[in-house]
Amino acid sequence: MNVSSFTKGVIYAVFSYLVWGLLPLYWRFLSQINSMHILAFRIILSLLLTGGILLVQKKFSWIVFFKEKRKCILMILAGFAICFSWGLYIWAVNGGNTIEASLGYFITPLFSIVLGMLFFRERLKLLQALAFALALAGVLILTILTGSPPWISLGLAISFSFYGLLKKTITMSALETLAVETLIAAPLGLLLLFSSLGAVLDGGLSQNINYFRELPLLTLFFALFAGAATTLPLYLFSKGARLLPLSTLGFVQFISPTMTFITGYFIFKEAFPARNFIVFGFIWSAVILYIVSLRIGDGKKSTIPS
Repeated sequence: MNVSSFTKGVIYAVFSYLVWGLLPLYWRFLSQINSMHILAFRIILSLLLTGGILLVQKKFSWIVFFKEKRKCILMILAGFAICFSWGLYIWAVNGGNTIEASLGYFITPLFSIVLGMLFFRERLKLLQALAFALALAGVLILTILTGSPPWISLGLAISFSFYGLLKKTITMSALETLAVETLIAAPLGLLLLFSSLGAVLDGGLSQNINYFRELPLLTLFFALFAGAATTLPLYLFSKGARLLPLSTLGFVQFISPTMTFITGYFIFKEAFPARNFIVFGFIWSAVILYIVSLRIGDGKKSTIPS
């Protein structure tokens, strides 16, 4: 690997995670819109954008993914897993739980390691086992201190690590898989947008999209970029991943949850009791061990945030 390709890879990867790290600010800007309606925009507009790009490139194989039964089942599961993760993340950020969402993405790689061990018989190295034990201890301490498990963190970590597990078995490009996943989820997006389901899932009363007429035009305008906000960092990541070793990606990927934590704490001013520094101390220690395990060749994968 020459220096120039490595530098380009770092630039692509860093910018992809910077964009992902800035997404909480974007979702909060759209907070006047029902969270499930934002999810619907994200699904539908991502499909239009990725599908349009692929059609311009004259790539049509993704449209007939259903011809292979195994691939079809995997893509359906992946599509709903990523939509659950997207929806939970948007709901968490706009509901004042950004810090808890960041915790979910800090521990996602550790869940991915365990899933790799369970489903692909990948060996769990000593540092990875210690990292998972520290993260688990942090989650248990948080559960004891607050009286309930961090459901948002666990929901994000489990859904996204499961999504990564499914993606590992699918031989398609990043844009093609995103196009298929959003194509599969498009009926759900339309249902969320044009029925009362979106309002019910968001915790509100039945509400149709008539309230859009009362929203500022600037809010509606920026909502149209939900597809680009999803596709751009994915494209940058895929470019960087091809040029970088896994150890570098394993380090860079923590830019996003770190920015999410900083955003929640310093910008959104979310409550963060002093006791939580103990919990995050365990989590950050686990992250350090995970990165070290990658540096010595133990890691198996990197992850993509929502």
